[in-house]
Amino acid sequence: MTIMRVKSAEQSIRDAEAPEFRLRRVLSAWDLLGIGIGAIIGTGIFVLTGVAAATDAGPGIAISFVLSGIACGLAALCYAEFASVVPVAGSAYTFSYASLGEFLAWIIGWDLVLEFIIGASTVSVGWSQYFVEALSAIGLGLPPTLTAAPGAGGVVNVPAAVIALLLTVVLVVGIRLSSAVTNVVVAIKLAVVLFFIIFGAFFIKAANWSPFIPPHQPPDPAAAGSALDEPLINAIFGATGSYGLSGLVAGAALVFFAYIGFDIVASGAEETRKPQRDMPIGILGSLAVCSVLYVLVSLVMTGIVKYTQLDTAAPMATAFQAIGAPWAVGLVSLGAIAGLTTVILILMLGQARVGFAMSRDGLLPVWFAKVHPKFRTPYRITLITGILVAIIASLTPIDLLAEMTNIGTLFAFVLVSAGVLVLRRTRPDLPRAFKVPWVPVLPILAVLSCLYLMLNLDGWTWIRFGIWMLIGLVVYFAYSSRHSRLAKAQSIEEAAGGL
Repeated sequence: MTIMRVKSAEQSIRDAEAPEFRLRRVLSAWDLLGIGIGAIIGTGIFVLTGVAAATDAGPGIAISFVLSGIACGLAALCYAEFASVVPVAGSAYTFSYASLGEFLAWIIGWDLVLEFIIGASTVSVGWSQYFVEALSAIGLGLPPTLTAAPGAGGVVNVPAAVIALLLTVVLVVGIRLSSAVTNVVVAIKLAVVLFFIIFGAFFIKAANWSPFIPPHQPPDPAAAGSALDEPLINAIFGATGSYGLSGLVAGAALVFFAYIGFDIVASGAEETRKPQRDMPIGILGSLAVCSVLYVLVSLVMTGIVKYTQLDTAAPMATAFQAIGAPWAVGLVSLGAIAGLTTVILILMLGQARVGFAMSRDGLLPVWFAKVHPKFRTPYRITLITGILVAIIASLTPIDLLAEMTNIGTLFAFVLVSAGVLVLRRTRPDLPRAFKVPWVPVLPILAVLSCLYLMLNLDGWTWIRFGIWMLIGLVVYFAYSSRHSRLAKAQSIEEAAGGL
């Protein structure tokens, strides 16, 4: 067998039913919707909307959200088909293993490990900042030495570590509790978002929407930096400047990251009661709800305040200040804290499930795949994930963490979309509860749109991505390729003996 060996969908499903590795199936379609919305609505809606409007698209940011939503929607259709065919933990990793082979599955799994851990750490630091501000507002300030990392004016970021560890306990206790917590917090932040839309609609000034698409502005030569600081597409086609039609596309590339999270729904396939029916509902439904909310928020925000004033860390708060409602800023902070809490929880959930699937397959030590005898959760990999997130978040400034962007997610989208085409050709006999329409057109469009958005990431991001992938290649050929269950023709029962 070669490194391109494929783990069949049937084998993946059989492995999921092995007693030593079986997870508890308790999630419904509503739970999956909550997980998806909880993962998507976070930093994007509270921060990126204003930044993209001010720097790239103006009020036309609403169109940028539509463009970005279309790209995500194409990938979401592919995820939904895979999740209905292979309802097993691991998301893009598992899907790639069943279609593109072990080596590419390892590549995407290795990439998702970094993305989820760094992403959860980044959001934990952001959560800490909002939490400290909320405490200060009621006169309960904490010493700076305990609320910031070295290099950011502090010694250790205690709130960031505490929230990561608390959510780790929630994840260990069980997916049912995790989804219950997520649903409650999602309800809070949805209420805040709807309040902003409804209350803010009364203060919209049509003049702020004119021009809806600001005229194109060429790049400023005096502001040019290193070529590695620029999007890779600029090196290929030249700098495009801001606003105009090119600004709409640049804005779409920026706000794309506000959509990331729906793919994590697929990680819960193995814990869903009726995955063939409920996974497409959770994936596509959460993306549709968040797309509508993003467009409405962007329209209200740019209608209240001139887009040039929205390049702030808290554009919703800026809008409320502009209409003389500072009391509503507290509501925004509450929504932000709630939003970031669920994002941390779900990113760690996704990482634990990907690590669990890779360990069960032998690509990582099988010891990590041990399931708790009472809670039926992969508690070892969950605890390790939580501890790593707590350490990184408590000791690393947010600007360094934020540099590790989401190129891996786009890469995952590309592989999953391509995998649909491969599996349709190699295994047309597999039952598919959900099918991507207009194959091969839609999967090809998904691949091309995601590749285009990848080109809008800066050179440093590509370099960091390349370094992490090189490390992954060393690990794969030094350990994983030899310990893979497929390489050793090892049964799931034999693998369980390593626990």
